[in-house]
Amino acid sequence: MSDLFEEAALPAGRKGRDSGYTAKDIEVLEGLEPVRRRPGMYIGGTDERAMHHLVAEVLDNAMDEAVAGHASWIDLELGEDGTVTVRDNGRGIPVDAHPKIKDKPAVEVILTTLHSGGKFGGDAYETSGGLHGVGVSVVNALAEHLRVEIARDQRLWTQEYARGKPTGKLKDAGEIRNRRGTSVSFRPDMTIFDKDAKFRPARLYRMARSKAYLYRGVEIRWRCAEGLIGDDTPAVATLHFPGGLADFLTEAVSGEDLLTPSPFRGEAKFPDGRGRLEWAVTWTDGADGFLNSYCNTIPTPEGGTHEAGLRNVLTKGLRAYGELTSNKRSARITGDDVLAGAAGMLSVFLREPQFQGQTKERLATTDATRLVENAVRDHLDHWLSGDPKMADALLERIVDRAEERLRRKQQKETQRKTATRRLRLPGKLSDCSRGTAEGTELFLVEGDSAGGSAKQARARETQAVLPLRGKILNVASASSDKLMANQELSDLIEALGCGTRSSFDEAKLRYERVVIMTDADVDGAHIASLLMTFFFRELPGLVRSGHLFLAVPPLYRLSQGGKVLFARDDAHREQLLKSVFDGRGKVEISRFKGLGEMPPGQLRETTMAPGKRVLLRVTLPGPEDINGGAVEDPAVLVEALMGRKPELRLAFIQDRARFVDSLDV
Repeated sequence: MSDLFEEAALPAGRKGRDSGYTAKDIEVLEGLEPVRRRPGMYIGGTDERAMHHLVAEVLDNAMDEAVAGHASWIDLELGEDGTVTVRDNGRGIPVDAHPKIKDKPAVEVILTTLHSGGKFGGDAYETSGGLHGVGVSVVNALAEHLRVEIARDQRLWTQEYARGKPTGKLKDAGEIRNRRGTSVSFRPDMTIFDKDAKFRPARLYRMARSKAYLYRGVEIRWRCAEGLIGDDTPAVATLHFPGGLADFLTEAVSGEDLLTPSPFRGEAKFPDGRGRLEWAVTWTDGADGFLNSYCNTIPTPEGGTHEAGLRNVLTKGLRAYGELTSNKRSARITGDDVLAGAAGMLSVFLREPQFQGQTKERLATTDATRLVENAVRDHLDHWLSGDPKMADALLERIVDRAEERLRRKQQKETQRKTATRRLRLPGKLSDCSRGTAEGTELFLVEGDSAGGSAKQARARETQAVLPLRGKILNVASASSDKLMANQELSDLIEALGCGTRSSFDEAKLRYERVVIMTDADVDGAHIASLLMTFFFRELPGLVRSGHLFLAVPPLYRLSQGGKVLFARDDAHREQLLKSVFDGRGKVEISRFKGLGEMPPGQLRETTMAPGKRVLLRVTLPGPEDINGGAVEDPAVLVEALMGRKPELRLAFIQDRARFVDSLDV
């Protein structure tokens, strides 16, 4: 009954068609035929990158012999016809009959059978790059021609293959002395690979050089046919680096400005004979960095659990150092902040590591994270405590990156919230009516009183006024949390509309000029200093573009009869008294307590009206002026005068106290 039901349930066009699908339709691929049918499953594709992976597989086998202590040198040679040869002076592939396949020597089993090799049990190799037993057999399957030579027990053995199949039996080529090891020569089958694919000498040379860096005990000898050599690749070279990864890192960052001239480097063994690791990390002054990682000399460009361990230990160690040195801001740093400017090399050697995929581009061994963390932790603590000045500078830079990340996140959230509605402007802002930025000005004034006078004195079409409440936050000494929570600065950033720091976009600036207009006394100068510090730290692009100005309001009103003049300061007052007023009548002098006490008409005539006012453009010196010694570095001055360290301000005052001839207190 169920059979009748299933037959009736099929669509009319389908009934009876499946009866032709039988066991004879099941295809069984034998030997290396699966590799030739689906090469992408084994080497990741058929492009040029995949073709170079064939060389990596053979070179990795030779490196395994070196890492195991059985080989001291490796030859890598690229011939004129595209043939690659890899030789080593290791033990040589076994040539005796295989106990399970008695009619074939072990070398033929290894070259023609998937999942065969000496790296499964762990007795022949404590750590190795070849784990699945498919590497050299895949190379053989995808090679138009392959020749293997084995020197063992003072005899030379040879065998040749074509597209994965032996063209003859293993031959005893006779007695040979002073030689041992394995030589594999092959040429890829171009019916498999892309027609434009070919071996690149520069790429193979870099591969050989990286292997020599990864295992300092091996010497790799490179040779390439003269006709294939480019400008940057030598025809012959011997690669041997006693410094290991530290040498590799030094070459990689040569020419860079370093925050840590002495890199964080070291090596350690994992407990219970589980392997070992080597690392070298430094931090550059730029934003870009890299972390090159390897497992058993195999590159892992997609990272994995060993990279996670290094990332964790660096982050935790720097946080702990920040806590030890009372740097509360360090609690917010993440692994991304730590590695943003880091240049690092990490090499681990593990017993039976697990990778994602045959191409081994990502390490998946779960325990690697914990092993790396535990091995590196104490070394990092000692390195940081050994040079506190360097460690403090490094931590400060990483904290700055963290605060910049949080700032960008907040700006994105603000943009996302306002994307579907009209631009939100601060409630205290009295905006101008002109729709474009050309010819417009934003006046930043101190308090509601001055704001009221400025709003009445302004030209409504082109001049906007934003009152600020008293002394704003000192951004040079405040944390990013305080900066983001400060309403006055948030209002100012929203009014400008151009973003801050790396997100600054001059095209989005809503005003052509931003004018700081504070009282002409010491308190006003202090507020102006705080605002200029804010612009220097958060919107340096606005300052460099010439959009920031200082208004010059009068401090005194001088009148004699019908003559009324205004003086900027004491010196200007004395100059007017001597040059303009005749001295035959009493000159009435009144000092303004603040802009809020000036009648709007006077404020307009003296400070805000174009053509009658004085504006000072705030500029930044160029690098040539700073480096040439013409001016002091403004970043150093701002940090000394406005930063977190009072001892820098004390030193500044002491150095310049002898030049002071009057005080305004």
